[in-house]
Amino acid sequence: MLSPYRVLDLTDERGHFAGFILAMLGADVVAVEPPGGSSARRAAPFAPGAPGGSGRTAGRSLPHLAFNRGKRSIELDLGSPAGRDALLSLAGDADVLIESGGPGELAALGLGAEQVAAANPGLVVVSISPFGLTGPKAGWHATDLTVWAASGAMALCGDDDRAPLGLTVPQAFLHAGAQAATAAVLALAERARSGLGQHVDVAAQSAAMQATQSAALNSFARASLASRSGGGMRAGDILLRFVYPALDGHVSITHVFGSAVGPATRRLMDLVHEAGCCDAATRDKDWVAYGMQLSDCSEPLSELDRVQSCVAALTTTRTKADLFADALRRRLLLAPVATPGEVLLSEQLASRDYWDDVDGLRHPGPWAKASAVPLRRLGPAPEAGQHNDSVAAAWAGARRATTAGSASPPPHSTAAAGRADGSSAAQPLAGLKVVDFMWAVAGPTVSRLLADAGATVVRVESATKIDAARAFAPFFDDEAGAERSALFNNMNAGKLGVTLDLSRAEARAVALDLCAWADVVCEAYSPRAMRAWGLDYEAVRARNPGVVMLSTCLFGQTGPLAQFAGYGNLGAALTGFYSLAGWPDRDPVGPYGAYTDYTSPSLALATLLAALDHRRRSGQGQYLDFSQAEASIHFLSPALLAAGAAPDAPLAPCGNHHARYCPHGVFPSLGEDRWVAIVAQDQAAWAALAELAGRRDLAELALDERLARREELEAAVSTWTVERAPGEAERLCQEAGVAAHQVQNARELAADPQLTERGHWVSVAHSLHGDTLVEAPRFRLSRSPMGPTRGAPTLGEHTFEVLSGLLGYSEDRIGELAAAECFD
Repeated sequence: MLSPYRVLDLTDERGHFAGFILAMLGADVVAVEPPGGSSARRAAPFAPGAPGGSGRTAGRSLPHLAFNRGKRSIELDLGSPAGRDALLSLAGDADVLIESGGPGELAALGLGAEQVAAANPGLVVVSISPFGLTGPKAGWHATDLTVWAASGAMALCGDDDRAPLGLTVPQAFLHAGAQAATAAVLALAERARSGLGQHVDVAAQSAAMQATQSAALNSFARASLASRSGGGMRAGDILLRFVYPALDGHVSITHVFGSAVGPATRRLMDLVHEAGCCDAATRDKDWVAYGMQLSDCSEPLSELDRVQSCVAALTTTRTKADLFADALRRRLLLAPVATPGEVLLSEQLASRDYWDDVDGLRHPGPWAKASAVPLRRLGPAPEAGQHNDSVAAAWAGARRATTAGSASPPPHSTAAAGRADGSSAAQPLAGLKVVDFMWAVAGPTVSRLLADAGATVVRVESATKIDAARAFAPFFDDEAGAERSALFNNMNAGKLGVTLDLSRAEARAVALDLCAWADVVCEAYSPRAMRAWGLDYEAVRARNPGVVMLSTCLFGQTGPLAQFAGYGNLGAALTGFYSLAGWPDRDPVGPYGAYTDYTSPSLALATLLAALDHRRRSGQGQYLDFSQAEASIHFLSPALLAAGAAPDAPLAPCGNHHARYCPHGVFPSLGEDRWVAIVAQDQAAWAALAELAGRRDLAELALDERLARREELEAAVSTWTVERAPGEAERLCQEAGVAAHQVQNARELAADPQLTERGHWVSVAHSLHGDTLVEAPRFRLSRSPMGPTRGAPTLGEHTFEVLSGLLGYSEDRIGELAAAECFD
């Protein structure tokens, strides 16, 4: 889909995922490495064997092998005039340049965004950094762990009697890389109008905040703080347990309540009762209203504990496979906690021909099946400098009009669209028309970004079968209700809302008219739903041949698990995330909430935007069968490669330890449940940290010595941090050149000057709640405005406006549809 585009990838391990995504979508990606290769080549874990030993991958970095497939590699010394000239020459023929150096690092070499734009005004420059290029923390020392602490996601992961946790496979910069890929394709869409590139600023902190499941907004919504609670969720005093023991491991159960999930909980309790693990009175509780009963204390919390014990009594007597078979048969929200090795053996993934076997390693492959232009099957990661001689020759010559269509300006035109200062008056997707049949969190996150970029997004809901996200915390003032979810407001800001009862033929005809009006149709139901309503791709294409349709669900439209309808916590269990978050001596805790609902949307967006770019150039629409699980598995690629390469020594939960850094952990601070993440990112940082901790005698310890004495060193750091407020420890570390950040929850996020300076919190008007705050897009564009213009719609808020204004229905026809109860 992106085959006309050329990408220069100057990133290291903090950004190489972005180039990988663009390569999978068809772009020609060239990794530009320093002499001797990128530091990503030295990122742990490593393939078994000694470097240079038998087998091409022996001893090589698994993260590098995972995220650099399909790229070519050249080596350039950017510290030399010849190296800088060579890069500028290549940039003159490129469409996108991605970099992950510190703020101002390339500019100091004469290679900043403004300088390369002078050589190529159409170039899109994407910068990935820990906190963004501006703001009081822009120059802070940081690692993945400290950014994760800054994002709020860490505060929600772990056991409540131990330190908050990251994952065995670091996640923050993978979120940033995925956002960067999306932003790059979005900037190319804007360039097709204006002929100009722009500078994309991606902050890993903001990108990782998506993993809080909108709990970052709790303070602004006047809601109780969310907190970590092992493998579950805590809302105030209510502890919801998600991880349960099985005979051969663990399972995850969405054991919650309300109109959307309560019926599945009732089916679960039927099974518990049949197994003799609870009495009929327990089985027959009102599982729809049960959450409200706990909140108003009409049901004591001790009774919830007893109910959860009943469920555990069932799960402990059965294997994961037996329980999952029951889940499929009874439509339960239950899934096994899979290890990376078990993910590699998944029948579902095999049935979709998912895996790429390259150089003896099994890699995650394409995350979507596209009907017109398939995603690429990528070859191995290159050797450093492998293509030194071929790239310059291949890219030589005149710049190609890669984005020019019949109605588009040349890609490198110097004529700015809109304003004298070169900024764009129009949003990147202004004029794009989208019908949104999305559900819960993962799907609406996709369409929210489309709305942020200027698309007209019409969200179609049912007023009787309420979207589950309307029942998800946080709630305004801690009061649940279909119009009170701050999460729903965050995920659906900027959209128009209509309600349709799709069980009625007249309402389905309206939905089909909306699909005929749209450029994009996106939906997140289980595979059978859209076909049952006559709204599947073939039916929509018959009315609208050029439509791009995105279907996103947990496992895609085909395979033995295609009909398994679950939330992202079950996706996280089935794809290996749960098994890689926790402590070696305890049950897995998993990342917070519906984790695959945060990992998959960026890849869905990048794919959808690439399909739109292909349509602009070719006139050809297409169908995208997107699997949230297949996309999310890429966030665990190093662990899957490790499991395949050394099945007897897979990656496992390790607390906050890291093979490349020591100390690398989360340490107690002054105050109740206050913590600070600290990482000695290099030898100088360790010497400075040892000085701060009053252990100058340990300052000369090399990394291997520190790893051998990890517990001793962590105890020394803890002794120092526990006497200081987290902000003080953070400040002293930063001043000494040590990567550190306090572990932030919603209160700290609301007060974070970095987020405030970068405009992360956006005020939008909600028709019931007045001015509310939602999160901004997780990247900035230098010329194009981005962001929501209104709060999320209430149920049916814009039905008349959409039907009359967008579809041209008369008042009489709308009245007839209302009389036929088409609007629920």
